[in-house]
Amino acid sequence: MGIPKFKTIHEVWQLIQKEARVQHESLTFLAPEFLKRSILDHDSFEAAFAFILSHKLSCHDAKVEHLRQHFHEALLANPKVLESISRDLQSYVQRDPASQQYYLPLLFYKGFHAIQVYRFSHLLWKAGNRFEAFFLQSKNSEVFDVDIHPAAKIGFAIFVDHGSGIVIGETAVVGNYISILHGVTLGGTGKQKGKRHPNIEDGVLLGAGAKVLGNVTVGKGAKIGAGSVVLVDIPDHCTAVGVPAKCVKNKLADDYAALKMDQGVYNDFDF
Repeated sequence: MGIPKFKTIHEVWQLIQKEARVQHESLTFLAPEFLKRSILDHDSFEAAFAFILSHKLSCHDAKVEHLRQHFHEALLANPKVLESISRDLQSYVQRDPASQQYYLPLLFYKGFHAIQVYRFSHLLWKAGNRFEAFFLQSKNSEVFDVDIHPAAKIGFAIFVDHGSGIVIGETAVVGNYISILHGVTLGGTGKQKGKRHPNIEDGVLLGAGAKVLGNVTVGKGAKIGAGSVVLVDIPDHCTAVGVPAKCVKNKLADDYAALKMDQGVYNDFDF
């Protein structure tokens, strides 16, 4: 399966506005101002997204206007982060049959929101502002039930379905075009120091409840079955299942399991 083409952020923003205008005409119990405040009153994707995320995270110690300004300025100063957010959003339409419109993940999907909170915390971490990075990590866990260490390295086109219960550790490295279902852990195995969390290469599908533990590598395009526990390296394009996980199918084609979202297991080998 080939890598999908991505729309520009301007094209995505135009589609979001169009979708919101159509929906605005058919609201029943929601106030019409909801879509106006969230999308239609803004002149750019980054302004709308900063508004949406700041309202979800605001609290007594982090006022909504301060968060909104910080997020907006961070997006303007970091176009690569803005592009990653755009590609994450497009991945929902490309991979999730329940997501045929762009404005719905933008407004409502906590898996999408959680990855973007991580992106802002990672910017703070790299800038040396670790206290506020940890604050965003804590709010991410509290509000979205997703706990991602700000030092983790995560690529673009990340599709997080549902999001609940996901944990990603400090030294984890996650590539591009990844699909992660609820309950996934990319964790350590004890008290080791240094590199102690997994490496997830491009195109990997991590099934619901999968646990990948320690400094192991899940190879390009691999699929980890739901509920599996990975304790050793997994080869490229392997389907691995079980506790501990073992390879039950080894594909020769250059496929990205994350893009197909086929969570079935088709055995080539005995357990």
